[in-house]
Amino acid sequence: MRAALRIWQVVRPLDPVRSIKGKLTVLVVVCVVLASGMVVIAVRSETQIRVIMAFSMIASLLLMQLLAHSLTAPLREMTVAARAMAGGDYSRRVRVASRDEVGELATTFNRMAADLEAADRHRRELVANVSHELRTPIAALQAVLENVVDGVVRPDPATLGAALEQTERLGRLVTHLLDLSKLDGGVVPLDTREFQVEPFLAGVLRGLTVDGATAGGAWSRRGDVTLRLDVQPGGLTGVADPERLHQVVANLVDNACKHSPPGGVVTVRARAGQGPHGLVLEVEDQGPGIPAQYRTRVFDRFSRAGSPTAQGPGSDGGTGLGLAIARWAVDLHGGQIEVADGSQGCLIHVSLPGTTPVVRRPRL
Repeated sequence: MRAALRIWQVVRPLDPVRSIKGKLTVLVVVCVVLASGMVVIAVRSETQIRVIMAFSMIASLLLMQLLAHSLTAPLREMTVAARAMAGGDYSRRVRVASRDEVGELATTFNRMAADLEAADRHRRELVANVSHELRTPIAALQAVLENVVDGVVRPDPATLGAALEQTERLGRLVTHLLDLSKLDGGVVPLDTREFQVEPFLAGVLRGLTVDGATAGGAWSRRGDVTLRLDVQPGGLTGVADPERLHQVVANLVDNACKHSPPGGVVTVRARAGQGPHGLVLEVEDQGPGIPAQYRTRVFDRFSRAGSPTAQGPGSDGGTGLGLAIARWAVDLHGGQIEVADGSQGCLIHVSLPGTTPVVRRPRL
């Protein structure tokens, strides 16, 4: 019996059948043909009909056992995998061979397992990365305060300024994490309205410090980076949520300024997009740029490792959350954000439809 089951699992002649009903129909037809054949054999060989009936029942039961084992194999595998996932192991997968409803269920189960594995991995990475990001400024702030308490240094403006910088860095990290919690929460309402693009962008740039960090503090003030605004035509208007769009522009300029060379220029461009009130924004710097192999990953959370843009004259390493938040806000508007080919440095291209989008869950 075991040998027959192994042969059946290798051959699996019923896998091409697309439904369980079809497989059961094939089973009934085979059983009827088998019983009819044995009756014919009995009539010609003058064998007793009860013997033929006994052999027919045994053969039918064997076929039903083989088919039942084949049909329920994915279900048994899913049961084992579900128990493993309940214990925290999301690496189990179900072998999909059949094309019927059970096969579709097994395929869906594998997709669910892959999603759960990715979510669990993301959760672990998030905890580890946030812990690392919080530990650095907390340790620096603790060292400064301990030196002041022990009398090693005096609480002069320079010492208090260093402590303030660490506190501001913690504040920016917490703000980013709160924004990401809104992303994980799903739908965020948009307050879209028409606005004048040039005054809006000028206001955003005025609220930024020279090194690109949002108003509220930075590691060091860089006077060698110039912010340039280019809006064409002059009376350009757009339709968006100004608060969310402010996040996009501020984070993109923040990233561009941090990785600009000494004496660099960061250019913010705005042009009319497709459709009424469509808007195209570009932020370009003169830094090292982003290699092609990293362009699809720079908008992921905490995506810094391995990219040359993770270092620069004005960069403290950052949290790796700014571009993720920018993508989130653009997705809320139904637009697109990508790294484009620029004449120099890094060029981030943002396109907004200009109409109130259908609210959808942003990409994680």
